[in-house]
Amino acid sequence: MQHLIIRGDPGIRRDAVIDYEGEELVCFSVTRQGDWHGPDEPQLWCTVGTEDERETYAKREYVSHWLDVETVDAEAVDVIKASGDLAV
Repeated sequence: MQHLIIRGDPGIRRDAVIDYEGEELVCFSVTRQGDWHGPDEPQLWCTVGTEDERETYAKREYVSHWLDVETVDAEAVDVIKASGDLAV
């Protein structure tokens, strides 16, 4: 599990499935930043992980501040599913 900060908006929401660096990840949470006084484009601050880590996330069996953080452009993320209900 890790935090992924995406510069720009690839159109994902909570429970989206993305491909990042050849790994299929689920977006457990997505927080949109920068709409009011932020940078020129929004940032999505996501907690992502594999489907096997969903229970760990749901039960909060991790320390958020200890997760690795990566920052990428929206173009570096391939959207498989935009949210839990919608297919792209």
